[in-house]
Parts: sequence; structure tokens; C-alpha cells
Amino acid sequence: MYKKPSLSAYIRAKLITIVIFEVLLYSLGLILIPQEYQNHYFHVSFFILSLIITFYFVYSMVLEIKKELKLLEKYLSGIDSIDETNEKTSYFTKEFENINMRLVHLLRKIKKRDSKKRKYTAKIKLKNRQRSDMLSAIAHEFRNPIAAIMGYAQTLNDDDEIPPTLRKKFLNKIYNNGEKIEELLSRLLLWNRFESGEQKLQLSKFDIGLLLKDVAMNLEEKYKNRKIVVSDEVLIIKADKALIEIVLKNLIENALKYSDEAVEVRLEGGKVSIIDRGVGISQENIEKVTKKFFRTEEHSWDNSMGLGLAIVKQILKLHNITLQIKSQEHQGSIFSFNLS
Repeated sequence: MYKKPSLSAYIRAKLITIVIFEVLLYSLGLILIPQEYQNHYFHVSFFILSLIITFYFVYSMVLEIKKELKLLEKYLSGIDSIDETNEKTSYFTKEFENINMRLVHLLRKIKKRDSKKRKYTAKIKLKNRQRSDMLSAIAHEFRNPIAAIMGYAQTLNDDDEIPPTLRKKFLNKIYNNGEKIEELLSRLLLWNRFESGEQKLQLSKFDIGLLLKDVAMNLEEKYKNRKIVVSDEVLIIKADKALIEIVLKNLIENALKYSDEAVEVRLEGGKVSIIDRGVGISQENIEKVTKKFFRTEEHSWDNSMGLGLAIVKQILKLHNITLQIKSQEHQGSIFSFNLS
């Protein structure tokens, strides 16, 4: 197999070739040119010819080296188009081939580092955009209850002659809006624990059928004149009771918010289903409603800053459970998950 020479070996070979060529040329001159013409002019002329030949060969070597350097410069300037063919490019010396190989590897490392940097920058931009969305959502969600609290409080403060029944009603409004703010803060703190990976499961055994009834009863007190039908089943599971309660509360409350009829809660064969006959969700948005801060424009779908269903999905994911959603617009939705 042919091995490319080093640069020093290449130059030595060239110089030896020049010397041999000039010696042979001089010898031929001595043999072929008559003796009477071999004077000082002959030797001076041959010396000048030798210099010209030497300069020519040296110049040709410089051109070869210049050509190789231009090729390397091309690779350096073509960092965005480095490919496998660069490593196979032919060079006349081993040094230039090694330089090319190292430059190609170096440029690939730089490209890889730039790619990582771009991904990191894109990730930072996404985080900043999400933070901005979250602040916007927080401002939107907190504005109404805070305005209500301030309005009722101002009315109570300005009018000392408000009837007791109306005063009690206003105080209840203030309390309910304060409760809503507390719930929003709880969801934010819970989501923050999910984001940071700090949320851990506190497993215990309990009857989810009984928990369903407790959650339904509490929500019926909150949503007056609304009916929640819960199946009478017993199922002992091992899970984080506090987190599963949040899941049930969020799903049933969503069903109450976006439907006018009774909400049905089924527990059958280890499967929990929350069924409503409300506005429903379009097919294109079913996969999106569990994403944080997501809201559709169709029905102003609003899970308290867009975190309600996102939290449900995260809690179930911690339990290795998948949330299943079936829905049709104007017909209703079914949110379900298997515990068995």
C-alpha cells in the first residue's frame, strides 16, 4: 500500500531529483559539447541554467504547498458544509493530510457545540415564554377575585346601614373569592413541586369509592342546585390519597363548570369515569387540554391558569396511570383512568 511521504521527505526527494537531473545534464554537456567550447562561458551558462531549473522546481513545490493551504482554508471557511468527503480528500504529503483530518474533527466539534448552544438558547427562550405566560395567567386569574374582594369590602366600608342579610351575603362573597385565591396559589405551588421534581408520593390504602362520595358532597355544597351522581362501589387502592383527591376534585369540578346537567361519576372494575353532557372538546384540542397554560378559544376552556388538567395528568403519571379523554363538541366529555 502506498504511504504518503512527510513534507521533509517530499522536499528531500525533490532536491535529490534536482541534483541528479543537473549532474546528468552537466555530464551530457561535457560529453556532447566539443572540448574547445568548454570554456568559462560554458560553465557560467550551465550554472545559470542550473539556478533556473532549481528555482523552477522550488517554485513548483511552493505552488503545491499553496494549493494545499488553499484547500485547508476552504475547509475552514466551510464549517457549515463539512461532510464525510473532507476526510478522504487527497493530499500529497502526510502532514497536510493529518492537518486536514484534525481540522475536520475540530470543526465538527465546534458545530456540535454550536448545535448544543442553539438548543440551550431555544430552551431558555421557551422557559422565558412559559414564565411570561404563567405571569399573564396568574394576573388574569387573580384579577377577578381580588377585584370582587375589594369591591365588596369597599361597599361594606362605605355603607354602615347595609342590612344584615346583605352584609352576610357580601362577606360570604369575600370569603369565597379569598378561597378561590387560596386554591389558585395551592395549584401554583403544587405545579412548582412537579416542575422541580420535589413532589413525592405518600402511599396509603383507602377506599376510592368513599373518597369519590366525599369529593362529590363537598362540590355539591359549593355548586348549589347541581347534582353529582356517584356509583355505589367499594375499591381499596394503594395510592397518595391527597393527590388522588385533587385529581377527582379537578375532574368533577371541570364537568360541573362546562355542563348544566347532572354529572355522573362511575366506578366500575377499577375504572373511574367522570361523565358530563356539556360543551365538549373539539378533536384537535383533546390532546392539548392537558398541557399547562392551555386554553381553547372555542369555549374559553379554563382550568384555573390552564393548570387543572395538567396537574391531573402529572399526578396520574406519578402513579403510572394514564388519563383517557373522550369528547364531542356539544355532546359532552368522559374523563377516565384505570386503577387496576
